[in-house]
Amino acid sequence: MKLDTSGFETSMPTIGFGSSNDMLDGFSTVPSFDLPRTTDFDGFQKEAVQMVKPAKGTTTLAFIFKEGVMVAADSRASMGGYISSQSVKKIIEINPYMLGTMAGGAADCQFWHRNLGIKCRLHELANKRRISVSGASKLLANMLYSYRGMGLSVGTMIAGWDETGPGLYYVDNEGGRLKGDRFSVGSGSPYAYGVLDSGYKFDMSVEEASELARRSIYHATFRDGASGGVASVYHVGPNGWKKLSGDDVGELHYHYYPVETATAEQVMEEAAAE
Repeated sequence: MKLDTSGFETSMPTIGFGSSNDMLDGFSTVPSFDLPRTTDFDGFQKEAVQMVKPAKGTTTLAFIFKEGVMVAADSRASMGGYISSQSVKKIIEINPYMLGTMAGGAADCQFWHRNLGIKCRLHELANKRRISVSGASKLLANMLYSYRGMGLSVGTMIAGWDETGPGLYYVDNEGGRLKGDRFSVGSGSPYAYGVLDSGYKFDMSVEEASELARRSIYHATFRDGASGGVASVYHVGPNGWKKLSGDDVGELHYHYYPVETATAEQVMEEAAAE
C-alpha cells in the first residue's frame, strides 16, 4: 500500500499562475525603511518629537479645605497659537464622589479618565465598596507608567471624598504621583499659584473657597494667553461633587475691576489739567 504524503510537502502547488516562486514574490523579502543619516539617533528622535509636538495651555487647580475639596479649571483648548475651542470640559466626573482635571493632550486625558472610571466601577462591583481616592490615583499612575516614553501628555489631579475624608493627588504621564493639599497644573499655573497661595486657608467656608478658586482661575486667564473661556468651579464633599458655578472670564474681569463712569465735569477737568 502506498501512502499519500502530498499533504506534508512544504512547497505550494501551482494552479495555472506560474511557479510557486512567482506567487511568493514580494512576500519573501523583509520590509525595510531608510534610517536617518545621523550619528546621534537618540538626539534626532527627541528633536523630531519636539518638532511635531503641539504647544498646549490650560489652567486647573484644586485644594483641600475643612469642607472638602474645591476644584476649578478654565475651558480653552489651544493648538499652538490657534484657539481651537472655548468650551472644553476640563473637569471630568469619574464617579459621583470623584473628579479628575485635564491638562496636556485633550485626547489622552479624556481617554485615560474614561478608562479609570471603568476600573473604579469594576472595583466597586467586585468589592461592594467605592474605591478610595488614593487607590484610584494609584491605578491611573500604574497605567500611565506602563506607557512612559511613548508620547502621552497627561497632567491630572484626582480629587474626591472617600471613607478617610477628602483626598487630592497629582498624576502625570510618566507615572509620577504626589499627594498634597493644593495643586495647580497647566501653563497658567504660576499665576494661579500666586493668588491661591496668598489667599489659601484651611478654615474656609464653601463660599470663600469657591471665590478663591474662581479668582485664581480668572487671574491666570488674564495673564496666560493659552487659558480662557469659562471658569468652572466644583466642590467635592461627603455627599459627592457639585458644580457651583461656570462664569465667563470676560465678565469676571468687570466683576473684579468694575468700570467707573466719569461725569462730564470730571472729563472736562481732566482735559483742562492736560
